[in-house]
Amino acid sequence: MSANLKILFALSLIHFTGDFYTAFISPLFPVFVDRLGLTLTQVGIIAGTMRLLAFIIQPTVGYLADRYQTRAFIFIGLSLTIVFIPLSGIAPNFWVLLVFVALGSVGSSMFHPSVTGMVPVYAGSKAGFSMSVFNTGGTLAFGLGPLFITWYVASFGLTAMPVTIIAGLLILAFLLTVIPKPQSEGLRRSGFFGALKESLGSAWKVVALIWLVMFLRAVVGQSFLTFMPVLYVKEGFSVVAAGAIYALFIVSGTISGLLSGHISDRLGFRPVFLFSYLCMAPALWLLMQLNGNWVYFGAALAGSLVLAPLPLGVTMAQTLAPKGRSMVASLMMGFAYGLGGAITPIVGKLADTYTIRPVLTFIACIPLLAIPIIALFPKTRSNG
Repeated sequence: MSANLKILFALSLIHFTGDFYTAFISPLFPVFVDRLGLTLTQVGIIAGTMRLLAFIIQPTVGYLADRYQTRAFIFIGLSLTIVFIPLSGIAPNFWVLLVFVALGSVGSSMFHPSVTGMVPVYAGSKAGFSMSVFNTGGTLAFGLGPLFITWYVASFGLTAMPVTIIAGLLILAFLLTVIPKPQSEGLRRSGFFGALKESLGSAWKVVALIWLVMFLRAVVGQSFLTFMPVLYVKEGFSVVAAGAIYALFIVSGTISGLLSGHISDRLGFRPVFLFSYLCMAPALWLLMQLNGNWVYFGAALAGSLVLAPLPLGVTMAQTLAPKGRSMVASLMMGFAYGLGGAITPIVGKLADTYTIRPVLTFIACIPLLAIPIIALFPKTRSNG
C-alpha cells in the first residue's frame, strides 16, 4: 500500500505549526528572567509545567482519540497553542506567564496523540520513515521557532508577540479543509485501563522498557533545552545567538531523526538506539567543555544524538502494539516526554544552588543508564 502524501503533509503541518508556537517559550527564558525577575527555579517550574501537562493530558487524550472519531482534539488543541503561547509576551508577572504557558501546553498535549495515531494509517509500507517525516514537522518547528521568535522579540519587543497569532489562524483555516476524521481502533467499549491493556497486549513488558529509555532521554533533552539559553546569555551570548544555539541543537536532530527512521526500516530499531545512546553522553559532555564559536558545533553534534531516537520510540511501540496507535503514541511522546520534562524544577533548583554548567555536565551522563535496558530490546523493525 502506498503512502497518502497529502494527508501525511497535513499531519506534519499540524505538528509543525503547534510545535513552532510551543518553541517560542524556552529560548525566551533569558528575556523573561530579565523582564520579570525570574529565578532559575521559577524557570524550571514553567518548563516543568509544560512537560507535566503533557504527562497528565496526553494519555487521556490518546485513550479518547482511540475511542471517538472526532477532529475536536486536533483543532481545539491547536487553537489553544496558537493563541495562548503568543499572549505570554504580555504577561505582567510570573503567575500570568505560567497560566498562559499552561493553556498553550494543554493545547499541544491535545493534538499530539490524535495526529500521531493517524500517521501509520496513511504511511503505507514505510511506517518508520513516515513517522520520521512526521516527527520532522515537530523538530524542524523547534529549530525554526527559536530563530524566528528571538529575532522577532529583538526587533519588535515581547509585547508584539500576540501579532503572531494571525499566521497560525490562517494555517488552521487551511487544515480544517484537509484533515479527515481519525479512524476508530476498536476500543470504544473499553475503559481507560481496559483500553491500555488491550492496546499493549503481550508486548507490555517491551513497551515498558522502551518507555523507560525514552523517559531518560526526555530528562536529558528537556534539561538542556530549558537551561542552555539561560546559560549562554549569562556567559555573554546575545539572546539571538542563544536562540541560534538552541535551533542548531534541534535542527541537527531533525536531520538525524530522518536518518534514524530510514536506517531502522532496514536494520531494526535496537542498533540505532544503541548507537545514539552510546554517543549521546560524550557529545553532551563535549558541549559543556566548549566555549566561543565552538559551542555552535557542539550544540549541533549533541542535538543530533539526543533527538535521533525520538521517532523510534513511537514507531517501535506502535509496531509491537498496533491496536492502540494513539494510546501508545501518548505513552511515548506524552507520558515519557512529560514526566521527563517535569524534572526541570528540580534541575532549576540545583542550578540556583550549584550554577547551570556543572548541573548540565552531570545530567550529560544519564544516557549511559539506558544502555543495559536497550540491550534487552527485541530485534524488531517497522512493519512493511
